Amino acid sequence: MEIPIFMVDAFTNLPFKGNPAAVCLLKHELCDELYQKIAAEINLSETVFISTIKPSEDFTKGSRFRLRWFTPTTEVNLCGHATLASAAVLFKHKKNLNSAVVFETRSGDLSVVQQGEDLVMDFPLNTPTKQAPDHFKDLIKAAVGDHPVQDVYFSSNTKKLLLRLADTRDRSTLTSLQVNPEALLSSDKSGQVKGLIVTMKGSPDCQPPYDFYSRYFAPWNGIPEDPVTGSAHTVLGSYWSKELGKKKLLALQCSRRGGELQLEVREDGRINIAGKSVTVLQGTIAL
Repeated sequence: MEIPIFMVDAFTNLPFKGNPAAVCLLKHELCDELYQKIAAEINLSETVFISTIKPSEDFTKGSRFRLRWFTPTTEVNLCGHATLASAAVLFKHKKNLNSAVVFETRSGDLSVVQQGEDLVMDFPLNTPTKQAPDHFKDLIKAAVGDHPVQDVYFSSNTKKLLLRLADTRDRSTLTSLQVNPEALLSSDKSGQVKGLIVTMKGSPDCQPPYDFYSRYFAPWNGIPEDPVTGSAHTVLGSYWSKELGKKKLLALQCSRRGGELQLEVREDGRINIAGKSVTVLQGTIAL
């Protein structure tokens, strides 16, 4: 069996920036064990598998596809950068004829449309709720040390904990954090948290004027730090939209690779997440 594979850097217009995802195109569904073995072999934060739904359709003519996301250790319910990468492969490499494609996923139907050089994803909005810092004090200490935290929120849908650094800190505080994934794992044994967002208000005087910055850590899913995380921005978009009183937001995830996301919080309880992508590798998995 041969499986076409593409490696796509998402949320960037430059190779070796943004977040890399492996996109595999399947003629037939595989067993779960094989999905996981392939994802572990590739060893990126996400490997995504696309399969056609109707036997009469292919990756060029079809408008609906099945989509599954795997980290090196587990299957996940939602992944933004791998969804963007999947649409990029269909539109750019398979020359899909449709104006939009829809992916059937664990998180429901997710559509992606082309707008110029950008791909725009229609995602669920995951609104977090305010938490008492003492409930997560060990995890907060492991993540940010003695830096002051202004807000603590939790998204039960995504199991993501959001920590907002105090506005008195500048961006270098966020970028210089040395977060030990083992310390995160040992600081929370409840199983309640599966991902940690550290965020702070943007600098309006900088160019471009980012509304907020963030970093994302998910050692619970085998990802010490994720370079650019679309699913985290379904939580961040909700939080910062209310904090800043804005529906359209420009975000920068401040990982070593870095990535830019354009967000639009909609009245129907969903969020548009837009970004660019670059393909850096294509080949074949031989099994």
